[in-house]
Amino acid sequence: MTPEPTEGPGGDRRISRKTLLKAALVAGTVPLLAGGGVALARDAGYGGRPLVPTPNCDDGDGPTHEQIEGPYFKPDSPLRTSLVTGSTPGVPLTVSGFVFGRSCKPIPGTLLDFWQADTNGAYDMSGFAFRGHQFTDQSGAFSLTTIVPGLYPGRTRHIHVKVQAPGSGVLTTQLYFPDEPRNNTDSIFDPALLMNVREIGSGREGTFDFVLDVDQGPTDPPTDPPTDPPGSTWAAGTLYGAGDRVTYGGVAYRCLQAHSAMAGWEPPNVPALWERG
Repeated sequence: MTPEPTEGPGGDRRISRKTLLKAALVAGTVPLLAGGGVALARDAGYGGRPLVPTPNCDDGDGPTHEQIEGPYFKPDSPLRTSLVTGSTPGVPLTVSGFVFGRSCKPIPGTLLDFWQADTNGAYDMSGFAFRGHQFTDQSGAFSLTTIVPGLYPGRTRHIHVKVQAPGSGVLTTQLYFPDEPRNNTDSIFDPALLMNVREIGSGREGTFDFVLDVDQGPTDPPTDPPTDPPGSTWAAGTLYGAGDRVTYGGVAYRCLQAHSAMAGWEPPNVPALWERG
């Protein structure tokens, strides 16, 4: 397997296929990785040790880990992306990310059903407070507005979620917060399910990407008619669209996601953006 490129100044994380695809999805034609940024809490590692990476869609990696449903799930939650109002007590929290399949392609229309404890660590079993479901958009993205859940005996802080792609099975799992003392004593805690979390004003912002065990075909058909290639050879600074074809090092490649090319993203290095042929 071709080694993946690393970030330039301002970051030392390896660029995965999923990260590159997210850059294309979020920014359209503007790369997100062309410099530094505020590292999220999960990236610093867990307890001073190298962090178990969240399962992503690189070749050979497994899907997001399953976890138990627990005793507090209720079906038929409301369709909504916000679980709070302006007067809801607690530390504001947003959780956002993408849902991918095993081929590192986003899955639109995926159902995500969230439920969690309130700021005091209690679940609403008579109604639907802090419960809600939503669907990913056309880019496979989701966003949840809520609060940081409270603690209750025996557990660390966590958010429950069920994730189901159209026509597929249900993944039941939990999301966790970094740097929580109870992470070390909770027997269910899984560091692979840690969110990236950072402080935003008086609240927090968390991110997590789910990878479902879903087979996927090609993301996009070639352009009609396909460019063959649009600019002869690959060149940094060129705006490429899905289906565009280039040559690099004497080998032909087809673009999988629209993006603006930059040094380090040459086709052999970024299978999230280019495939041979």
